[in-house]
Amino acid sequence: MRVTEQAHEAVRAVVEPGETVVDATAGNGHDTLFLARLVGSEGCVLAFDVQEEALAATRVRLARHKIGGDTVVLLQESHVELDKHVTAPVAVVMFNLGYLPGSDRQCRTTPGETLRALALAWDVLREGGILSVVCYRGHAGGAEEAGEVVRFAEACSSGGASLTISGRGESETGPFLVALRKRPPL
Repeated sequence: MRVTEQAHEAVRAVVEPGETVVDATAGNGHDTLFLARLVGSEGCVLAFDVQEEALAATRVRLARHKIGGDTVVLLQESHVELDKHVTAPVAVVMFNLGYLPGSDRQCRTTPGETLRALALAWDVLREGGILSVVCYRGHAGGAEEAGEVVRFAEACSSGGASLTISGRGESETGPFLVALRKRPPL
């Protein structure tokens, strides 16, 4: 099973219709569409991307599947702006790191911004919620960013979060999934 499918499986297990969720890296809209279907018309997806090209592709994908209305809010901003738009606990925050497939590879996520965004995401995640990060190591800076994500996740897990890392050992340059589940306090 592909790591993106594993991410969807982990997220599907915790999201209820009507909840608010975040796609921190909208890209071509695959996760945005997936999340919109999970939360339904009563829920809300906040989808971030710095590239208008990505948001346009996401709009087309959503329209093709007749997802509209107030279900999805597309934000042309970096995921480090998450705290400006998310004020209540969310069920899920999904990240697909790297660059927009088929676009300029120089416009990509970076370790520093990703770490700031992960910390913000962790703060707004509800108890029992999932932080899902698909790391891509096959591009410039990707391995470094993936390493930083793993260190962040391990620090959270030492504080009581449940951590799953899938596909990391399959190749040195292939993608892998980091999934953190926020546990309720004892």
